[in-house]
Amino acid sequence: MSDSTVLVLGTEPPVRLDRLEARATVVVCDDASFPELLPTADVLLVWDFASRAVPDAWPGPGPRPGWVHTASAGVDHLLCPALAAGSTLLTNARGVFEQPIAEYVAGLVIAMAKDFSGSWELQRQRRWRHRETQRLAGTRAVVVGGGPIGQAVARTLAALGIVTELVGRTARAGVRGADELDGLLPSADWVVCAAPLTEATRGMFDRAAFARMKPAARFVNVGRGPLVVEDDLVEALVKRRIAGAALDVFESEPLGVESRMWDVPGLFVSPHMSGDTAGWRDDLAAQFQDNFDRWAAGEPLLNVVDKRLGYVPADSGAPGTTDSSRRTV
Repeated sequence: MSDSTVLVLGTEPPVRLDRLEARATVVVCDDASFPELLPTADVLLVWDFASRAVPDAWPGPGPRPGWVHTASAGVDHLLCPALAAGSTLLTNARGVFEQPIAEYVAGLVIAMAKDFSGSWELQRQRRWRHRETQRLAGTRAVVVGGGPIGQAVARTLAALGIVTELVGRTARAGVRGADELDGLLPSADWVVCAAPLTEATRGMFDRAAFARMKPAARFVNVGRGPLVVEDDLVEALVKRRIAGAALDVFESEPLGVESRMWDVPGLFVSPHMSGDTAGWRDDLAAQFQDNFDRWAAGEPLLNVVDKRLGYVPADSGAPGTTDSSRRTV
């Protein structure tokens, strides 16, 4: 007989939870059916990380799951006040996306330094035009976001010979504090944003931040869209206050065909794909099932989010415990 009910929010693509057979009742739902089914769940897996159904339904009536896991690194799409204040444990997909995102950032940096877009355009025009490109070794990068993604980005850029500074919320060994960011930006050739979205980080890259960067600097955002004031970035690019930028995340996703972001000079646009490599959904399902084993055994869960901070603390692997209780009220 099943011991727990696992509610999966998101129907496409189907999630494979083979290891939960005969151990749990798995119910898959979409946004429309989610509010009615939420009180029946012991565990909630937010498979559709683009869904905004959780903060809409969570303050409603009935019991709530004792554990929520999101198949994403960010949790800002879930953290409504009612969830943040309650006893429900929240875990994320820390460990799945770090290296793929770091590789993606490295690819963007190399492409911009070596003017790959220019070469493609000249090839399209059948023009042979020799140019000089930028040497990466010895350039300087500031990576904002002291968590696992930022750390992976910093390591990967350092392997290219880039002198890298990592900036987190507070200073610690190998990480500069957020209060040092303003002083680091003027010397950076590359500024990479990989920070979580919190009230403290929302809009952190604005007109003032871009004004501190040198004209040759390039900016990359693989964190969350609202970390950047897009109008200010567009202005910095159009007026050539910075040399270029690459965005993998945006304030509103997906970008509509009418969005001006497609045509901003010097801006590379990609559709929130920096962490998505072949087999990533299987990795997400395996990670959830590994944590479910812990839940069922009453062991500490991995990747427990500090709901006050909005992310998993850097020095914490499993700060929460569970006794496999069914639901919370």
